[in-house]
Amino acid sequence: MKIKVATRVNEAREFLKRKREAGGTIGLVPTMGFLHEGHLSLVRRAMGENDTCVVSIFVNPLQFGPSEDFDAYPRDMGRDLDLLASEGVELVFAPGVDEMFSPDHSTIVSEKKLSGFLCGSARPGHFDGVCTIVLKLFNILRPDRAYFGEKDYQQLQVIRRMVRDLDLEVKVIGCPIVREEDGLALSSRNTYLGEAEREQAIALSRALAQARSVFDAGERGCRSILDVVRMVVESYPMVSLEYAEIRDAVDLSPVKRVDRKVVVAVAARIGRARLIDNTILCP
Repeated sequence: MKIKVATRVNEAREFLKRKREAGGTIGLVPTMGFLHEGHLSLVRRAMGENDTCVVSIFVNPLQFGPSEDFDAYPRDMGRDLDLLASEGVELVFAPGVDEMFSPDHSTIVSEKKLSGFLCGSARPGHFDGVCTIVLKLFNILRPDRAYFGEKDYQQLQVIRRMVRDLDLEVKVIGCPIVREEDGLALSSRNTYLGEAEREQAIALSRALAQARSVFDAGERGCRSILDVVRMVVESYPMVSLEYAEIRDAVDLSPVKRVDRKVVVAVAARIGRARLIDNTILCP
């Protein structure tokens, strides 16, 4: 079956309306394109759990700050479509900015409790942009299930909260982080890394692995676990740690001891790349 590319809202709606009327379920994988194996793992999950998989490709200007990399963000639509066609995806929704946002658009979706720290501190307004575009995609495409990578853990929890608070009829499914052989979490922004920077980027996954090691050895104090994370990252001179925190895995509230399921979240800058990673600890 040939892949269909819809660039208009009505075109995507009509395609999926026919699928829905035939009794089929719809799985959505929202992306900003420049696809890698992490994205494709979401696509395969969506394909396996739904009758129709739709992948959106849209670099959302609302989630980029004025000094961030919107213009430089990697794009390769031809390659993306080839990858998705090889996976058997039926529909790609790839609208332009003008299709998604009227010139005088003035409505923004803002989550107030889970989005003001971690990446929200470093990127003011970022999660407003994420919530706004994801809600629009849910309204346009009306998926039964939507698939997000757990690498963007705070984003995943913010979206889950939005879905709960706004009574949306979609099941949000988090999928495991996909990594390179040396542990680096896959990210489109990894393409920003030079050769030496790429070698240093394993600092994040190694720091998280060390956090898990001390946890498995019996350590439950968050301060002690984070000291280990910082020590590992600081041993990589090209890596500038932005944050290392341990938060409740559901509501992202601060914790002092690992006495429940938590996320150890890190962010760092390496050259022009800002990378994030995390691991879950559960006593």
